[in-house]
Amino acid sequence: MDTEIIREIDVQSVMTKSSLPVGGYSVNPYVGCPHACQYCYASFMKRFTGHTEPWGTFLDVKHWKPIADPHKYDGQRIVIGSVTDGYNPYEETFCRTRTLLKELRGTNAEIMICTKSDLVLRDLDLLKAFPKVTISWSVNTLDEQFRSDMDNAVSIERRLRAMKQVYDSGIRTVCFVSPIFPEITDVKAIIEEVKDYTDLIWLENLNLRGEFKVRIMNYICKNYPELFPLYEEIYNKKQNDYWQTLEANMALYAQANHLPYRINDLPFGRSVKGRPVVVNYFYHEKIKLNNGK
Repeated sequence: MDTEIIREIDVQSVMTKSSLPVGGYSVNPYVGCPHACQYCYASFMKRFTGHTEPWGTFLDVKHWKPIADPHKYDGQRIVIGSVTDGYNPYEETFCRTRTLLKELRGTNAEIMICTKSDLVLRDLDLLKAFPKVTISWSVNTLDEQFRSDMDNAVSIERRLRAMKQVYDSGIRTVCFVSPIFPEITDVKAIIEEVKDYTDLIWLENLNLRGEFKVRIMNYICKNYPELFPLYEEIYNKKQNDYWQTLEANMALYAQANHLPYRINDLPFGRSVKGRPVVVNYFYHEKIKLNNGK
């Protein structure tokens, strides 16, 4: 781990009303993330925290007033890890996510965890006590070299092994295919790999903006020069043809393989084994996710 700057901070509350499409509450037991994903949109958080260090090199460990009444969140969706990974490697030492789960025991809120880690397996005992739990792993490649170029998280193999173990334990799982890198992310190959141990496949395209746009474009130019014209078309000329074609192809693929297909949705429940729900969660600048409905 390259993270060098670790500090412990006191906060009034760790629960924040969410502006995310999934709604409910957004909970981040840490500020910053040692995964240091090259494409991470959450790097914008530096503006609000006063950090000037490069993204991925700092971590603030939050200490909050204990949650006195978990029933306050009954019926809500609680998303853990919207702008940081609650199971980053330092969680093994600080146990802030585990502490949070202990404090939330008794609520009937829907718990949703977003991670790139297999450390979540440590907390299966707590997670099984909640009536509604979803654990989502980000997997946008099966190529370990590309993965290591993009993040410092655990290997894809470890993520998928954890996903299967959680699925087999009876907890609902999501494979978050995000971000989809044009002509690099093989969405169908990922679905074929995970379809027997995930309930939902959530598809999100790569958005390039801010400081990481130049970094990713330079990476593509150096490592995938044959794809650079395509990335220029998508990210500099703002053409949506690639995403429209991919959307159409994924709809046909889902239909041909008898996979339920949704647009901008997060249905709860277990799927038929081998037939996960495929959700089109593309963020396009000019394409409405719900087709105007």
